[in-house]
Amino acid sequence: MLHLLAALPLLIWMYLLTARGGFWRVSRQMNPWAAGTDRTGRAGPLPRVVAVIPARNEAASIGTTVSSLLRQRFAGSLRVIVVDDGSTDGTAAAARAAAQTADAADAAHAVDSAYAVDSACAVASACAADSAPRLTLIHGAPLAPGWTGKLWALQQGVEAAQALAPDYLLFTDADIEHEPDCLAGLIANAEAGRRDLVSYMVRLSVDTAAERCLIPAFVFFFLKLYPPRWTASPRSSTAGAAGGCILIRPQALHRIGGLTALRAQIIDDCALARAVKDSGGRLWLGLTRRARSLRRYGSFGQIGDMISRTAFSQLRHSYGLLAATLLGLAVTYLLPPLLLLTHDPVAVALGLAAWILMSACYLPMVLFYDVCAAWSLCLPAIAAFYAGATVHSAVRYALGRGGLWKGRAQDPGT
Repeated sequence: MLHLLAALPLLIWMYLLTARGGFWRVSRQMNPWAAGTDRTGRAGPLPRVVAVIPARNEAASIGTTVSSLLRQRFAGSLRVIVVDDGSTDGTAAAARAAAQTADAADAAHAVDSAYAVDSACAVASACAADSAPRLTLIHGAPLAPGWTGKLWALQQGVEAAQALAPDYLLFTDADIEHEPDCLAGLIANAEAGRRDLVSYMVRLSVDTAAERCLIPAFVFFFLKLYPPRWTASPRSSTAGAAGGCILIRPQALHRIGGLTALRAQIIDDCALARAVKDSGGRLWLGLTRRARSLRRYGSFGQIGDMISRTAFSQLRHSYGLLAATLLGLAVTYLLPPLLLLTHDPVAVALGLAAWILMSACYLPMVLFYDVCAAWSLCLPAIAAFYAGATVHSAVRYALGRGGLWKGRAQDPGT
């Protein structure tokens, strides 16, 4: 009986390595379309993009986010809409100041370029072109019943964007810094693959000890749950997206009934991807180094709170699924090192083999985040932490505090 039990995690890791869509192969999850490359043969007008940023008390990062978007280099036009969702920390002022600085810098650059060709008319034209503000700031309405906060803010931004008739909407969080070629790469991907939704899992911070320990595993577990190759395949029902950076065609959003159809979803990014794919849309999900999160988690407790905000919702608020998940985590991650304590030669060999496969599977993600390769051996302990955070998520839900985010319980239970 011990030997049968010991063989189980080894079989699981053999499956994960060979038959789970190659989710662990980090190099294959990167965007294959280089920014600035035109492989689509696009004819007609250049793409119009409207970026919508929901922001609630994000004064520390919103300026960097807005500035990075206004610096995007791509063949098309970009407007930015920030929806200030009841902030009390000066978020709106920080966003406005960043946009004014960016517009002033662009106007000065345009004037310099015009003088370089020695044309007074070109100077006047450049100044006139840059006089139109590229940022629209919306002071969000009070949260509507039945909506989660982020989706309600996005909805107001989408409604405002309709007047601009965009070819694409970019949903991005208020704490994401985009490199200048980020949007170009997204558009190239969408147009080359005729995709309705393209999403980046942005590079998360690993500056603190807690982040170095837990964040690569967060991305690893996410990709294991939503293998990018399966997400992109029309033959698979899997659909995932990462809410920090989503490019979507407005027609695809209209086809699913708009954000109204998702208004109560706390895991809104994956719900959006699911709806788009169910309506016949094509998806792409992957990793990027072209955008990074500015949010820092200084302690293990802060990361635990981040996980517990949505973990029980992911399990559809089922205590049965919670029990099954905890059992699965125990067998898959905790049993291999525990088998080394049995002193049974066969059980020890099977446990060691499973642990080696586990570490080999996790290593590419560890290296992607440029942390010490030895962290790949720590996945059993890391999985135990995530199991605890999942239990904490269920407890919060039972206490009516599920989905707690900046003072809002968005998944409050009954």
